[in-house]
Amino acid sequence: MRWLVTGGRGMFGTDLTLLLQERGEDVVAVGSAECDIRSLDAVRATMTGFDVVVNAAAWTAVDDAETHEAEAFAINATGARNVALVAAETGTRMVHISTDYVFDGTATEPYQPDHPQNPQSAYGRTKAAGEWAIRAVNRDALIVRTAWLYGEHGPNFVKTMLRLAEERETLTVVDDQVGQPTWTRDLAAYVVELVESDSPGGYYHGSSSGQTTWFGFAQEIFRVAGLDPARVLPCGTRDFPTPARRPAYSVLGEQRLPDWAAPLATLVGTQT
Repeated sequence: MRWLVTGGRGMFGTDLTLLLQERGEDVVAVGSAECDIRSLDAVRATMTGFDVVVNAAAWTAVDDAETHEAEAFAINATGARNVALVAAETGTRMVHISTDYVFDGTATEPYQPDHPQNPQSAYGRTKAAGEWAIRAVNRDALIVRTAWLYGEHGPNFVKTMLRLAEERETLTVVDDQVGQPTWTRDLAAYVVELVESDSPGGYYHGSSSGQTTWFGFAQEIFRVAGLDPARVLPCGTRDFPTPARRPAYSVLGEQRLPDWAAPLATLVGTQT
């Protein structure tokens, strides 16, 4: 198969591209400079001769979206719709990467793929709008929601914790937000599996098994890096106010990826 990855320069897009190359697949990764998905003409010019397109292009600056919602919407909703429309026109299988932020974050048990969207932030609203727009023009598209991504090829929480560990004696990390840290390489493998198994169009959840808090995640990073986890101290969300509301509970159901802590040693080993 011939694959196109939009947002192919990002953390997830890079891992997906590398995985496909390792498997001997024909893959083209493009960033916004090569294909601005906000432009339908640009998408049509780029998406020719592909069997699969994975749309990983997104506005991911959660707090900035609160004051730049229109700009975020142009990428996360209009752009996603453009890719879905051209995929339908050309018979290209589409996978779209979405987020736990489409939910309200108030649940007490894992969100299932068919749970109603109820975003509580500008970022979440734009991603939910993208999901709806895709489904309106391309019912065969696969929409894969994920959460708390970390990987080797971009900035993320793991790298931030390791850097701060060198700068500070103790760190204070939020302990009342629950989610699933997800290794981008595992998500990439899941996307390939969905395509190769010819999964039906609809919503899927691609997050790691298990759950933890940001505090628990940070402590495990310290432990794996050979540092004292007691240097990480817990605090509440109220102690770190942000422009965008963070979900208190981001656990996604139908977990099909390995346990969240399993790949940590791989990334930590490349950073220490």
